[in-house]
Amino acid sequence: MIDFRIIYIPPFKAVSSGIDCEFDFSKNGVLGKFNVYFSKLLPSNRDSFMPRDFLFYDEEKQGLVWCYAVCEGMDDGGYESVDFDGGYYLTYTYRDGDDETREKLYNEALEYIKNSKVFELDIRKNHYPMGHIITPKEIMNAQGWAQMEAFIPIKLK
Repeated sequence: MIDFRIIYIPPFKAVSSGIDCEFDFSKNGVLGKFNVYFSKLLPSNRDSFMPRDFLFYDEEKQGLVWCYAVCEGMDDGGYESVDFDGGYYLTYTYRDGDDETREKLYNEALEYIKNSKVFELDIRKNHYPMGHIITPKEIMNAQGWAQMEAFIPIKLK
């Protein structure tokens, strides 16, 4: 069994790609255009310590949504502003694109939460499991792959 990490993400303002039922990361797709937009943003040194972008599957609308935590004064690029609730998350990492490992770890995490005397799932509207690439771009380019961190929302029982 993997050791899971429990973290807290504070509430924050974000901009959202909007729903993409096509899962289109191409340069003309909803997610691809959003990636280009937020990749140009540079948070201040004070705000650059945490992951700023999160990708999740909206179960109600059946599509992917990418959000980016904006700082005061950042250009919203014309994207919808949303309030991110924050909360507790169980996290783990895997090699991005390794769907077999992703699914195995996700199921192990769900089992861990189910058997926990302390935590329970906190999946609800606009509060879904999500992921974030944690590998810096220059490392990703040098090694040819990225590490993904998965976040599963939980709360105290």
